[in-house]
Amino acid sequence: MPRFAAIDIGSNSVRMEVAEISGKTRILASERKVTRLGASVFQTGRISPDAIDLVCNILSEMAAVYTRYEINGIRAVATAAVRDASNQREFIDRASAALGTPVEVISGQEEARLIHLGVQNRWPHPKQRVLMIDIGGGSAEMILSDNGRIVVAVSKQLGALRLTELFLKNDPPTPEELHRMQEYIEERIAVPLRRMGSLKIDRVIGTSATASAVVCAVNGIARQKRETANEKRASTSKIRELYGKLIAGNVDDRRKITGIGPKRAEIIIPGAAVLLSILKSLALPSLYYSAAGVRDGIIADLAARTSNRSVAEMSTEQRAVVEEMATRYGVSLRHVRKVARMANDLFVALEPLHQLPHSAGRLLDAAAHLHDIGHFISDTRHHKHSYYIVLNSDMPGFTEQEREVVANLCRYHRKAMPTQEHSNWQPLEEESRKTVNLLAPLLRLADNLDRSRGQRVRSLECILRPDEVVLRLHSNRDVDLDAWATERAAGFFREVYNKPLTLVRARA
Repeated sequence: MPRFAAIDIGSNSVRMEVAEISGKTRILASERKVTRLGASVFQTGRISPDAIDLVCNILSEMAAVYTRYEINGIRAVATAAVRDASNQREFIDRASAALGTPVEVISGQEEARLIHLGVQNRWPHPKQRVLMIDIGGGSAEMILSDNGRIVVAVSKQLGALRLTELFLKNDPPTPEELHRMQEYIEERIAVPLRRMGSLKIDRVIGTSATASAVVCAVNGIARQKRETANEKRASTSKIRELYGKLIAGNVDDRRKITGIGPKRAEIIIPGAAVLLSILKSLALPSLYYSAAGVRDGIIADLAARTSNRSVAEMSTEQRAVVEEMATRYGVSLRHVRKVARMANDLFVALEPLHQLPHSAGRLLDAAAHLHDIGHFISDTRHHKHSYYIVLNSDMPGFTEQEREVVANLCRYHRKAMPTQEHSNWQPLEEESRKTVNLLAPLLRLADNLDRSRGQRVRSLECILRPDEVVLRLHSNRDVDLDAWATERAAGFFREVYNKPLTLVRARA
């Protein structure tokens, strides 16, 4: 059975999970270590040397755990604190070395996507409208899911540790501190909640340690048995009562409340305030807790990518992301969808030659949709502008490495071939270079097959012969321009695949 590992480097803690997928998910190992990584970031803008050392030591220990299992895939991500840190690069380099695998800084949108995926995987709600709230150390994510699909996803800088560092200087906090914090929270949740306010929400699910502590405290569940809080409910009125107790006492008083751990007691007030503010603003009666989180979403995502290797096209979720980008930058969806279909035909037909995993086809699909977005900046050198836009865009559903591949495919859909002198080529890993090198000629061919933008080529047939590749174009219309452009692009194909490309026209 396939096994996967997930590492979530949060602002308050680091989590590791190893799971085996056999129809359902079986957790093989799970660890959580409190680090307060974000404390120095929220004070100074930088991760402190001590925090880096602590996290790297923990990552080394976690690596020793997951390497005992024969895992089929791993993904390590860092969230809000590392997103904000001015010394992000230093931290990522050291953390990657300690872990033995690349650490990726993900956006708030990608964090929300993974939370949603993790919750739906462990506690499916396929036919309900569900609001998920995840309050981490540095950020809070609000995800509205309808029939199993994300409708609204927002990430706000409302993490429990961040708010503690920003507002709560006294213990217990003063009324003035609480008032300023409450105003800050309400200001930041106002816009997304207006988008959700008119919709009937069937269930609210809280994730992360804040929601766990609140639900445990309301239900009198001891911290040592907090795993039993999974899928338990806490009413809004009871959460309001709990919040009153939390702000009335000091940290020692909060530690005496059943269900709230000693470390959580230090930052529980802001976390509970955010939860309560959302529930009250939307007039929602209660909150349920789910033990799922980012790490569960990573596991589910890795499993889906592996099980769907026969699918060389983007998922519905990925397609929505790239088509929204294409529309935003004024690209003709009619053209890029045609290019994507022909690129996919080429990818599948030429599989004996390129021998890339089917998952690479999804990156070709994405690049086919995005290769022209650079026209938004300028028609001149638009391929380079497309590269820049993709590289610097938030693309939930794609890893950082995948986004780099897509960006480079856009860069090389026309003009020069990749060379060692190109600044965009130098940072790419060897496997990514191979993928770009083998896919770029296919994207270039597909784009030129609709050079007229008239959808003149109805379909294509790719025939592999020992000494050549024959591309048969089926059409009832004049395809002279498209054929001419494709023949010009055939040189790149011949250079990469070491086979000449011959075009043949056939009546459709």
